[in-house]
Amino acid sequence: MLYDAASDPAARSPPALREAYEEQLRAVVDDVGVEAAAAESGVDREAVKSVADGPAPDLRVEDAAALLALDDGRPDAETIVLELQDHLLMAMTTGVVDVDTIASNVDLDLSGQEIQQAIEGRTSMTLAQLAAIQQFLAERNDR
Repeated sequence: MLYDAASDPAARSPPALREAYEEQLRAVVDDVGVEAAAAESGVDREAVKSVADGPAPDLRVEDAAALLALDDGRPDAETIVLELQDHLLMAMTTGVVDVDTIASNVDLDLSGQEIQQAIEGRTSMTLAQLAAIQQFLAERNDR
């Protein structure tokens, strides 16, 4: 479900964590094929091809969820996104972290408000942004 792509996200760099997400996606795309994945998920064919060929750091979380949902063992895309948002919000609560703290500790050039909007799904978040946020929260919660 993206957030569980790596067993220890705190121990990885954001690019390594993003690659773990992409490996999860690549397995699904390899299983169904680029053309079928694009047609069934509604994700742009070039974006699906970039997942298959790697890397795809600009892939949106919503598109990643649509691709993951093609795996019969996973829930639908909306549920995947909602579970991811819940996971991030719970990590913020557990670590007693606010969005301004995240913004000042990740290399994303986003304000606290923009991070909040991305976590809440009011704006798109890329896999690279997700990796930076998740890695920071996991590291913070491992203290």
